[in-house]
Amino acid sequence: MDPQYTRDPRPSAAAVRDRSRLSGAAARRPGPGPGPLRLPPGLRAGLGHDAVGTSVSHGERILARLPRAGCVFADGARWWWIVPSGSDIGVAWPSGTPYVVGDPSWTRARSSDRPAGARLVHGPDGDSPYTAPIPLYFLVCGLAGVPPRWSLAP
Repeated sequence: MDPQYTRDPRPSAAAVRDRSRLSGAAARRPGPGPGPLRLPPGLRAGLGHDAVGTSVSHGERILARLPRAGCVFADGARWWWIVPSGSDIGVAWPSGTPYVVGDPSWTRARSSDRPAGARLVHGPDGDSPYTAPIPLYFLVCGLAGVPPRWSLAP
């Protein structure tokens, strides 16, 4: 019996670097992201981190329905959910739901010329800043009234 080759589902460094040039479902949506998001001290973000933006009213409904949530920030118009890097690969987040790639400025100390950024509205129960992206994705799609869409090919 021949052993089956299973492709590593994690994106390669080149794929992560080039994701902004992709077209289709995995493409980045241009648009404004949150100000600096400073993760609380002591949280492990070993998977990197991106953010998913929802409206405030959807954010409150999502938080009430998730069994467990990570760090959630608010900047007035949106709630920003911290998810592991690459949580946009193979899925089509609904229109009006911005997906922002992690930025080292999220964890740097604020300089005087930068905006204050978003405030933390929900902290995780444990030491991980992440909200599970799949339950979040299904709730966002349900609230947006669109069927979830994903692809097995990166």
